[in-house]
Amino acid sequence: MRLFANLRPICRLFWVLSLLVPLMQADAGQKPPRSALKPVSKASSVLPTSVAISLAQAHVPKEALSVLITPLPAISLQGPQPATSARLRHHAQDSVNPASVMKLITTYASLSLLGPDFTWRNRVYVDGTLNNGVLQGHLILRGSGDPKLVLERVQALIEQIQAAGVREVRGDIVLDRSVFDIQAREPGSFDDDALRPYNAAPDGLLVNFKSLIYSFTPDPAAGLVRVAYEPPIAGVNVPASVPLSAGPCNDWRTSLRGQFASPTQVQFGGSFSAQCGLKTWPVAYAAPEQFSARVIQAMWLASGGSLTGSVREGPTPVRARLLTEASSLPLSDIVADINKFSNNVMAQQLFLTLSSQNNQPARFDASRQRLLQWWHSTLPDQPEPVLENGSGLSRHERSSAAALTRLLQMAASGPHAQVFQNSLGLAGVDGTVARLKDRNPNAAAIGQAWLKTGTLRDVISLAGYVQGNSGQRYTLVAIVNHANANAARPALDHLLEWTVHDLPETLNAAARTQRPK
Repeated sequence: MRLFANLRPICRLFWVLSLLVPLMQADAGQKPPRSALKPVSKASSVLPTSVAISLAQAHVPKEALSVLITPLPAISLQGPQPATSARLRHHAQDSVNPASVMKLITTYASLSLLGPDFTWRNRVYVDGTLNNGVLQGHLILRGSGDPKLVLERVQALIEQIQAAGVREVRGDIVLDRSVFDIQAREPGSFDDDALRPYNAAPDGLLVNFKSLIYSFTPDPAAGLVRVAYEPPIAGVNVPASVPLSAGPCNDWRTSLRGQFASPTQVQFGGSFSAQCGLKTWPVAYAAPEQFSARVIQAMWLASGGSLTGSVREGPTPVRARLLTEASSLPLSDIVADINKFSNNVMAQQLFLTLSSQNNQPARFDASRQRLLQWWHSTLPDQPEPVLENGSGLSRHERSSAAALTRLLQMAASGPHAQVFQNSLGLAGVDGTVARLKDRNPNAAAIGQAWLKTGTLRDVISLAGYVQGNSGQRYTLVAIVNHANANAARPALDHLLEWTVHDLPETLNAAARTQRPK
């Protein structure tokens, strides 16, 4: 018995050392293997203290926050393993406005229904006789609903037309938008800010998002600021320069006193500080229904083309002959732009495309019907979302943290898992979540979370995938619906950090010290 009594202090010593080994390894820069790390597994409906404090500071009640954070099931040769219980669940079943997080539904449904290699085809027809580069008749550009027919791709299409033999049009250039059958709406109908590019309406022939980008470059030697813009646009006068000022940069847009309401005349009534350096200012065109025609006319003439008639809207005549066609970027690239940069009009173009595949003009109601059919067949256990335009730029769209979590879980184990994850912004690195690094340069979530953000006047949201310090991956969906929602952004940042820190505090501290700078 004395022998065993003498061994007790030794056993206690080995027990203490066994607890210290992982910490000693961490201090020595040797991170414990992730397979040996166990995440904190306690499920809770109680918000983390840092999140609750941030909500209180923003004067947002806890009931205005919907959250569901769930470990992603492991994938094996036998398929997805059963999901473990939620790590945090708070008002997860509430039907709320998710703002731009709604784009996750539109983009993943589109990947499933159309495939990541799907492309839009912009077709060019001739109606008349073509001889030695001269078209006696009309040139027709038939839009496909292409979400990203930007300046460079319009230029490439014009060069393709000229390479196909048309350099002089003795007639009109006709723009056919009939692939979409949608009601025209006022650009400022959503928030009374018609000049914001995010308010651009969808269009069967959407050129450069119906927006101009103005650039301002100080030229101190000349005592002025040079003004440039793109794309070129016919019949619009823009000042070539504005006065140079010597004051601080501050609110340079207000100082310029830009006036963009006229479709034919842009004015700047103020000045621009030399201390600002080069700045750019994207602005939606005042008469969006004229934008494509004016831009295509200017670009056609700038490319050496000749036109005796006008650029106008119209249908493609039955007798017209196909001259050439150009494919869009693949859907995998399009969803990356939509989700990383939260492009509203691209999301609406994609949403409408869901009902433009059977030689019928696309309509919002038909697209809603097709997407909901997909939802019922793939997520029958979840209430259907309330859809308007599929972009989240809506006061009416609704879903829940629970339903969005199920979508994320399904996507993570589906055939398009990598394409979908790659479409999300990498926290602190790119997309709309790049700003996390500005708010907190030492945030643990930098490089460890793939997320979609959402913002409206009374909504903020965050959804996607998070890699915990333990190696466990999680789905995270957090949505605030409240008049003070935008003041609650720090609460979502804290929630994201809490998700990453899924180990006992000592090991979380070790993980923080070992993260590459």
